[in-house]
Amino acid sequence: MQKRIILLGIIFSFLYFLLYIRIYIIVSDKKYIEAGKSQSICKLDVGTIDANIYDRNYLRLVNTESTLYASINPTAEAVSEILPYVSDREEFYSKLVYGRPFVCRVNKGIKESDDITLFEIDERNSENQLAEHIIGYVREGVGITGIESAYDEFLRMNSETVSVTYNIDGMGNVLQGIDKKVTQKYEMKAGVVLTIDKYIQAICELMEDKVKKGAVVVMDVQSGDILGMASFPSYNPINLGEALENEDSPLINRCVYSYSVGSIFKLVTAAAAFEQGIDESFSYECTGKISIGDQIFMCHDHSGHGKLDMTEAMKESCNPYFIELSKKIDTSLFHKIAERFGFGRAYSLGAGINCSGGNVPSLEELGVPAEKANFSFGQGKLLATPLQISSFTCAIANGGKLYEPRLVIGTTDDGENVEREEQQKYSCVLDNKTALRLQKLMGEAVNGNPESN
Repeated sequence: MQKRIILLGIIFSFLYFLLYIRIYIIVSDKKYIEAGKSQSICKLDVGTIDANIYDRNYLRLVNTESTLYASINPTAEAVSEILPYVSDREEFYSKLVYGRPFVCRVNKGIKESDDITLFEIDERNSENQLAEHIIGYVREGVGITGIESAYDEFLRMNSETVSVTYNIDGMGNVLQGIDKKVTQKYEMKAGVVLTIDKYIQAICELMEDKVKKGAVVVMDVQSGDILGMASFPSYNPINLGEALENEDSPLINRCVYSYSVGSIFKLVTAAAAFEQGIDESFSYECTGKISIGDQIFMCHDHSGHGKLDMTEAMKESCNPYFIELSKKIDTSLFHKIAERFGFGRAYSLGAGINCSGGNVPSLEELGVPAEKANFSFGQGKLLATPLQISSFTCAIANGGKLYEPRLVIGTTDDGENVEREEQQKYSCVLDNKTALRLQKLMGEAVNGNPESN
């Protein structure tokens, strides 16, 4: 009998030892420790603020407006205080039924109390968002287009989450007498610095009242920096569904899509003529049309302009003149000059922000007289983007430097200094003397107010 009692004692001691070891393992396990902690606290994320996107003068293009939020411990008194200021009562009541602390959007006028904590959280986009095609948009915390996508990692890594933490009991009720912990919002400084000028951008976007579909590009002649770039129609990044249903495709950035060039290309024809040794005195009598093989090209003035030199032809924007001029230009040289001016060259304004290269007809295609005739006044298979046209005209205006368009200056950590600057790139495409000659032709065309065609 005594042996049995000793044996049972040994067995119980062994089982107790195993139980003790098991309890020790559980209480030492980080997973269980964290689980225990989570049952004693309630952490509410009020909002996340991503790094800024600045214009060239460190003016914010995003995070420009804020919304007032409140975290509430739903006591009867707190509910009574907050209810008149709640923005969405249906959502408020759906959260209230759980009896635990929650966050809701409120209107201004409400005051803080022990059970109500207020936060002003920056909204990423506003109703009248500037430069939406440049900035792009975010979906589920990830940049999808524009700068939001190109600098997604930087913008999200430098984000800030505002939160409030309550101590709660096993039933989820806030423990009285223990202060809540609040991570206060500080002013966001980090961001991406663009070449855009906020005020020039705003002026560009005013053109939407006059243009249903189109694009505006403003570029710094001396640097290639894009100061303003607007595409029409615009869209509201807060309501992407509406933009997707719009048959005018407002999500397309028309500044970087290629289209027929038109008469601005006559400056390339003039530059090729200069290099061929032909000067402004070259004359032609416009009768209102010109025949190239069996194809007839009409002038916009069907009665004809009469005898013109190059300056007068540029002023009148006379197609037959430049068709006749192109006959005197070596086709290979003509093609080379167009490519030198950046036609057919694709640009990147940032990772994933690509500018179409357009199209330059091949030498073989330009060997067809009618195709070369079309090319001489910017039609036919020639395509270019508004951004390419801006770069090309800036090269003439600055004396011959063709800059690659620059949209991003760099990034900043303090909102005052650029830490990682994107370098400007250019190639010399004209000598100063030729640039001055083309500038005079441009001046005559503007001052003469030619008809467009």
